[in-house]
Amino acid sequence: MKKEALLSVRDLSVAFQTRIAGGIKNVLVVKNISFDIFQGETVALVGESGCGKTVSAQSILKLLPYPAALHPSGNIFFRDQDLLKTEENKLRNIRGNKISMIFQNSIYPFLTNKRKN
Repeated sequence: MKKEALLSVRDLSVAFQTRIAGGIKNVLVVKNISFDIFQGETVALVGESGCGKTVSAQSILKLLPYPAALHPSGNIFFRDQDLLKTEENKLRNIRGNKISMIFQNSIYPFLTNKRKN
């Protein structure tokens, strides 16, 4: 029996609209990522600074600065519901109640404080 993914990210790309030389241009910052998370798993996105970890994670719960952020491709399915097409009021019920994330900047300051002897 095949195990169903609890969260499935498929071919996700993220771009931001920016003003460049008097016009608007879409700048691609994440290109075609895919991954699955199964029930009971804990997942960490790791990589170099600036590689798109935070933008990818924020896309899952649509926490990016929309409409400047956009998704030229991809789907994010949570229990067969496409989160990118889910209305904001329904997402509010999912955020924190069904899907939670701990972002690096919420724990990182504790790791950098040095005690003075």
